Amino acid sequence: MSKGNQQRSYDLRNKAMKMTVVGGLVFWAANFATSLTPLAAEYRAALSISYLPMIAESLLGGMIVSYCLSYLLLQFYDKIPARNAIYKSMMLSLVALAIASIMMYIAASRTSETLSLLLIGAVLNVPRFLALGLVIGYFVKKEAEMKASV
Repeated sequence: MSKGNQQRSYDLRNKAMKMTVVGGLVFWAANFATSLTPLAAEYRAALSISYLPMIAESLLGGMIVSYCLSYLLLQFYDKIPARNAIYKSMMLSLVALAIASIMMYIAASRTSETLSLLLIGAVLNVPRFLALGLVIGYFVKKEAEMKASV
């Protein structure tokens, strides 16, 4: 690997890690806000999800989703069909939401209320994934603007 490729790889990982922390915290904050609703309490009760572990797990899950989204956005930026970084990030975030919805369907399928739990889970996840996509897209957009002004 040439020195230029090594530097690009280092820069990509460094940016992705910064975006992971910011995106993970935004995902967690959105999760915390939605977890306080009666709808979220009903959802947790139906799937026997404990509140405190769920709050901690949402931070880890947000970091994982944020890293994947950040890395894919940075690695394949020019290949994602959208006008700017925020739209590109939102598209990737919606793909992640779809994947999470499939996983929620699998979890909900062990209950007698599969469809209603899937819909509740999707409603609860929309703000999390939209906030994540928005903040990562904004981060990439600001990074590109700073690079262009130099």
